[in-house]
Amino acid sequence: MTRVNSSISIVILSLFCGLSAQSQEKKTVSQPPHHLKAGVHCFDCHQEEKPTKKAVASDSCMTCHGDYPAMKAVTKNAKPNPHDSHLGEIPCTECHRQHQPPVVKCLECHEGKYKFNIR
Repeated sequence: MTRVNSSISIVILSLFCGLSAQSQEKKTVSQPPHHLKAGVHCFDCHQEEKPTKKAVASDSCMTCHGDYPAMKAVTKNAKPNPHDSHLGEIPCTECHRQHQPPVVKCLECHEGKYKFNIR
C-alpha cells in the first residue's frame, strides 16, 4: 500500500509541476520572429525592465528602422506608400503590433482598395 501511495504521489506531483510550467509559459509574451532572429530583447523596445502593455514609442522603433523619411524610402515601391500617408506621421504601433497580428491603418477608411504585406 505504501508503494502505491508513493506512486500516486509521484504522479500527482508530476502533473502539478507540468501544469505549473504550462501556466508560466502562457504568461510569457511571444516575440515576433524577425525581432527574435535579430537578437532584440524586450528592453530594447520598451525601455523598461518589466514592460507594461502600453504601446512602444515610435522613437524606439526608429532606433533600428530609421525615421519616417527613411521608412518612406524603404517602402517607396509600395502603391500607395504606407509611410507617406496623407494623415502625416502615424505611430508605428498603429499598424505594426509586435505581439498581435499587424493591421493596416489605411484600410480603416479605404477598405478593400489596397493590399499590403506588413509584419
